[in-house]
Amino acid sequence: MLITLCISGLLLLTAYLLGSIPTGFLAARWLEGIDIREHGSGSIGATNVLRTVGKRAAIAVLLFDALKGALAVSLINIAYLTLPVNTLPISWQTWLLTIAGLLAVLGHSCSIWLNFMGGKSVAISIGILLVMNPFIALSTIAAFLICLGLSRIVSLSSIVGAITVNALMLSFQQPIPYQIFVSCAGIYVIWRHRTNIKRLFAGTEPKIGQKLTSKADNIIHPENS
Repeated sequence: MLITLCISGLLLLTAYLLGSIPTGFLAARWLEGIDIREHGSGSIGATNVLRTVGKRAAIAVLLFDALKGALAVSLINIAYLTLPVNTLPISWQTWLLTIAGLLAVLGHSCSIWLNFMGGKSVAISIGILLVMNPFIALSTIAAFLICLGLSRIVSLSSIVGAITVNALMLSFQQPIPYQIFVSCAGIYVIWRHRTNIKRLFAGTEPKIGQKLTSKADNIIHPENS
């Protein structure tokens, strides 16, 4: 049992550390020599990277953030495939996947490398979902893209995606741990967008390609990062 607990703890710690890799911050630092937290919305996510660094960097950040989420939970499946039988109880697998996913999301938004600040956890959540259930993940991406095409507002599309994935998990009767993951991650993503929601109601939330225009919009709030 001690070995089981140690291996489980190591896998979960690794999930958090993978999530903590501050991709957007590093991309802006390497490509432009800037601290992205001092530019635009102050977020280290792909949307702010798009505004401050450029399209190619934003796509790279988006893909890497999704990849680190997928890897964080894939390590659980790899452990079950490679470790001797009964090292990890089969009944733990979906729960370990769920906890690893939640820790990766937490790591992304509360990175140990950035004084426990970070991004809004949308891309990393999609990466995790691609491992849990590719069909639901792709359907969520489709809902996000449709909303983005109609509104051209990333924050609104992210919130729509968070709601859609919960509906899909319930509709397709996925394992309870996975439903818990999307519920917790969905609520967390929406909470991380609370300032965006205020701007949406005020009609001041910027669209893709639109700069933050007012002085108030350019104030960097820690909760937006």
